[in-house]
Amino acid sequence: MNSFWKDRPTLVTGATGFIGGNIVKRLIDWGACVYCFQRDVARPNTLDIFGLRDRIENVHGSIEDIGSLRSTIEKFEIESIFHLAAQALVGSANISPLSTFDTNIRGTYTLLEAARCSPLVGRVVVASSDKAYGSHENLPYREEFALNGLFPYDVSKACTDLLAQSFAHSYQLPVTIARSANTYGAGDLNFSRIVPGTILSVLNNRAPTIRSTGEPVREFIYIDDVVDAYLMLAEQIDESRGHAFNLGSTSRLRIIDLVEKIITIAGKHESLKPQVESETKMEFEIDAKYLSEEKIYDKFKWQAAIDIDRGLAETIDWYRDYLKSGEFDVSTL
Repeated sequence: MNSFWKDRPTLVTGATGFIGGNIVKRLIDWGACVYCFQRDVARPNTLDIFGLRDRIENVHGSIEDIGSLRSTIEKFEIESIFHLAAQALVGSANISPLSTFDTNIRGTYTLLEAARCSPLVGRVVVASSDKAYGSHENLPYREEFALNGLFPYDVSKACTDLLAQSFAHSYQLPVTIARSANTYGAGDLNFSRIVPGTILSVLNNRAPTIRSTGEPVREFIYIDDVVDAYLMLAEQIDESRGHAFNLGSTSRLRIIDLVEKIITIAGKHESLKPQVESETKMEFEIDAKYLSEEKIYDKFKWQAAIDIDRGLAETIDWYRDYLKSGEFDVSTL
């Protein structure tokens, strides 16, 4: 229990999503008064599978509607905001760039303006991503690197990031930015992502498919570590204000190695082998991307606590239990 959050009025956008739902869960466990701003209810979603809907105040509205946001902040006397509302899938962003830009960019500056207009808001944490960096010759990515995102999702997160920095420096808004690596763990129902998609296949005795050569190197961080970092950055807003922080780990590995690790941890290494779709590098695919955690450690002594083997084991156990619960028809996924 963290007494800092006890009875604190807190707004979470994107609460039905993977990271948002896990943040809501922690806030409720720590006694916060949680208000979730959402346009519609997608089922199944993280908020509902954690059984949290009856433990929060649901506020229906569009993240692009400043009137709804301002009235919500005023009505519930919101002091803290976690902004995670976004179109979060890279493939969907490539197919529908305008809706992605509208939600991720317009939704961000609208939320930030609503927060700026309130004398009560004392902390805002905005979700960015390692993808905002785009491609760089030197690794790991450091916070002072240029945001070189070129594709729709990457650009939308780079804009989100820069907007938050602009409001912090232009208007002294108490906002900080979290740039996380690929996050995995309980509650992620976007099975197009590599970790939940592979686990779903493996637990159903199907060979997992890798939609690339499997050679690109990526960094993976467990959801509990990401939630820890978000809440810590909010609590330390006097020190984190106006800054962006990488949320990474030491779990950096090739995609094919990640998939094989999941197969092994799930106990299916004798019966399943990954199916690699492409023998050649996909166009514009970045060979390797991972983050430096030096800044957040130097400033706050924060670092990821859960290694990839433990994190994947706990994640696989959660999905195994969830599949047994019959919450959704896996044949439709």
